Amino acid sequence: MKKLLLWAALFSGGLLQVQAQQQASKKPLNHDVYDSWKGVSGDKISPNGKYVLFNVNPQEGDGELIIKSYLSNANKQFARGGNASFSNDSQFAVFEIKPEYQKVRALKLKKKKGDDLPKDSLAIVKLEDMSVVKFPRVKSYKMPKEGSGWVAYHLEKPLPEKKSKKADETKVEGEKKEEVKKPALKQNKKAEGTELVLRNLKSGQEHRFARVTDYIFSERGNMLYLVKDELDSLNKAGVFAFSTADLRTMPVDTGKVTYKGISTDKAGDQLAYMATTDTVGADIRHFSLYHWTVKDKKVVTLADSLTNGMPKKWMVSEYGRLNFSEDGKRLFFGTFPRPTRYEKDTTKLEEDKVNLDIWTYKDPLIQPMQLKNNERELKRSFLAMYDLRGKRMQQLATLQMPDVYLDAYGQGDVALGISDENYKITIGYETPTRKDAYLIDLKKGTSKQVLKETRGYPRMSPMGNYIYWYEPTDSSWHAMSSKGGANLNLTKQIGLPFYDETNDIPALPDNYGFAGWVEKDSYILVYDKHDIWKLDPSGRKAPENLTDKYGRLNNLRFRYEKLDNDEKFITENATIYLSGFNYGSKADGYYREFVSKKAQPEKLISSDHAYAALSKAKNDNRITFRKGSYSEYNNLYTSDLAFTNVEQLSDANPQMKDYLWGTVELVDWKSTDGTPLQGLLYKPENFDPKRKYPMMVYFYERSSDGIHNHRVPAPSASTINIPLFVSNGYLVFVPDIVYKDGYPGESAMDCIVPGVQSLVAQGFVDDKNMALQGQSWGGYQIAYMITRTNLFKTAMAGAPVSNMTSAYGGIRWGTGMSRQFQYERTQSRIGGTLWEKPLQFIENSPLFFADRVQTPLLIMHNDQDGAVPWYQGIEFFMALRRLDKPVWMLVYNGEDHNLVQRKNRKDLSMRLSQYFDHYLKGAPMPVWMKQGVPSVVKGKEYGFELVEPQPEVASEARE
Repeated sequence: MKKLLLWAALFSGGLLQVQAQQQASKKPLNHDVYDSWKGVSGDKISPNGKYVLFNVNPQEGDGELIIKSYLSNANKQFARGGNASFSNDSQFAVFEIKPEYQKVRALKLKKKKGDDLPKDSLAIVKLEDMSVVKFPRVKSYKMPKEGSGWVAYHLEKPLPEKKSKKADETKVEGEKKEEVKKPALKQNKKAEGTELVLRNLKSGQEHRFARVTDYIFSERGNMLYLVKDELDSLNKAGVFAFSTADLRTMPVDTGKVTYKGISTDKAGDQLAYMATTDTVGADIRHFSLYHWTVKDKKVVTLADSLTNGMPKKWMVSEYGRLNFSEDGKRLFFGTFPRPTRYEKDTTKLEEDKVNLDIWTYKDPLIQPMQLKNNERELKRSFLAMYDLRGKRMQQLATLQMPDVYLDAYGQGDVALGISDENYKITIGYETPTRKDAYLIDLKKGTSKQVLKETRGYPRMSPMGNYIYWYEPTDSSWHAMSSKGGANLNLTKQIGLPFYDETNDIPALPDNYGFAGWVEKDSYILVYDKHDIWKLDPSGRKAPENLTDKYGRLNNLRFRYEKLDNDEKFITENATIYLSGFNYGSKADGYYREFVSKKAQPEKLISSDHAYAALSKAKNDNRITFRKGSYSEYNNLYTSDLAFTNVEQLSDANPQMKDYLWGTVELVDWKSTDGTPLQGLLYKPENFDPKRKYPMMVYFYERSSDGIHNHRVPAPSASTINIPLFVSNGYLVFVPDIVYKDGYPGESAMDCIVPGVQSLVAQGFVDDKNMALQGQSWGGYQIAYMITRTNLFKTAMAGAPVSNMTSAYGGIRWGTGMSRQFQYERTQSRIGGTLWEKPLQFIENSPLFFADRVQTPLLIMHNDQDGAVPWYQGIEFFMALRRLDKPVWMLVYNGEDHNLVQRKNRKDLSMRLSQYFDHYLKGAPMPVWMKQGVPSVVKGKEYGFELVEPQPEVASEARE
């Protein structure tokens, strides 16, 4: 026994020594790792389940496409492949090949652009033997949705031919050259059409079509329809049809100036499109709607401005989508009023025109919203229908009822009209906006109002038998027969909440969502916090808990996983698959359930990971899904529907093992008023509870449910990169926050400070070196907190609101909306107007207490911020500057609320590290903090150099 214990001790000691050596050999993450850190995307399963493909791409640089074969049990890599698809017969894969990243960069440095840069190529892989054929300079490709055997690919403009010696330079002396003059044809210099190639995937036979600008397959692939550009006076623009069955091209229509919106019915036998003879430069272009069939081969004008059923002074919209009903008997298109108000005024010079916005209190939308929506309004269309059997047009949407919704097939006799026109003036301070609902009779052409001032979002059931919605005013799901039935409350009798139970804003709470409809519109499946409920929309049958309250009893959250993207309903006897998240342990996984069979959900897989992106082969039980955790990248896995023999397909970042990564754990504490709270604590990999670590505190609202989310080392858009800081010896604390109406800043303090103190009490936090960091709403809370506490050594606030009184009257320039709604009813949580609660606006505004700030602050607020006007950052900066408080502000020119440009994200990441390393680790100040960077050297000098502190000089020497 003693020998066994001795061997165990030796083995244990050896194991610990190996682990220590492994940790010692690991490196901390740095800013150089970002570009090579990879991500997995674009995963697809072949319809027969025998192949899986996916992309592995670095954040910057060249990636690869990987195809896994289960016939040969081998992987095949294709450099720079992407946008890949399988053919419906599972015999081929088609994908694009990007140009080499460094080659493109080198050419851009030489000021090359546009057609001078390399273009994408196309690759076709025969899956049986992984043989490849490639085609250069391809800008797009398409394959039939259901049919097999064909791919169409659209080529870029051909490269200009190299100049060759003229014929007369090489002719024999004395030889006379006869010149035959041909009549000159007027060329269309603006022609954009290029060659389209239709390829038979099996035989390799190709058919080529010149001057193509647009093309579509019918779903079955029996027809290819294309639009050609005008080349010259003999080669006019037009629409053409190509039959893949008999390999025959049929001209549909030629000679008009512009053709748009080609669309085909499900069978592929009907074609609809819009066309006009008006020139491109005309102020208003009058389009007509046309129809053509394979059978008749005749073009028929269905609708124009003079068609019966077209509203007076209305016309066909070139921006409306064309859609056939499932049975091909109806065609839906867009119309709009003749926009006389948009016609150009040619009677005045531009310098004589007055540019003026006139704001009036009667405007339904304020001027900034109108200006923001101008382009959308100019391209707005109103749904109309053409009955192809009855040969009549019916206008469905109107100016007063602009939004119309159909059943899933477009075949029902009733449509749903929605309007908020009477309530638009309340946008900006009332949420959710009120709406009226109407039922539109598609046979009689009449409409009837059925709902007034609902706060919900009514929609049609798949078969069109019901309208349904969640009504926030009574926190219940409702349904109404589209044949004129009563408004039925479907969930009131259940006695459980269907509203968001964690709602802590001064507004009506939202719902948990719904899973979908059961076939024949027999049931609607909706969620409560835990379970799925089966509701009879007719009200005749009592509600049924589909998951047998298993979720509520076991503190789980069940949500339906849709495995067919084209699914319109869930079949009555379906076996369905659910995600199952445990609110307590945070474990995640998948469960199996039955729509009509009485049984508890069956657990298939569950673990301390985050699961996502469940997908299934069309004709097989093979599935793929993503699984990851903080310490494991969200790699791609495959299995069958029972989750037996789970296999990992990707290993995107094996280099993770070379870096210090760390761990994450759930922590619990109570707020100042005793509310139980949770948060996440990220610890360095070699964490020693006897040491004291500097700590970053990052927060937004609630994050603890994301404990298993993987965080990739990546340059920052606005917040600290947690793995980077943890890898470099920081603790990172992410606390949850709950709010009280009217006291958002104080609520943050009451939740965050006790959480920090509970960690400090455990002895491993260096309470002299703690910092705050957050963006937007988090940035506001940080600005507030440093006016109330000196607990933190420094802070960084991104896009903070500093003055709620001025922000309240401002505009969210990204949408043009008034900011009032945010303070009265949503995130800022004041719960009233400025004149109703002036003291609370002031009490919650950091600016009014700037003199109390003793914490050095870094602000980032960009000059094109469309969410929080950047003058909010300026106001706080100017106040602190005047008070001689240590404050810096980063303003990235041309950037919005969060950074988009990668170069700026890298820049911010460097500055965040330097800033916090200086304050929390005693690192030297960089030049940009110590001395600043004058505007005259902007873009040339960045100030990243560290300024080493100068040694003290003795007083005698100074004298």
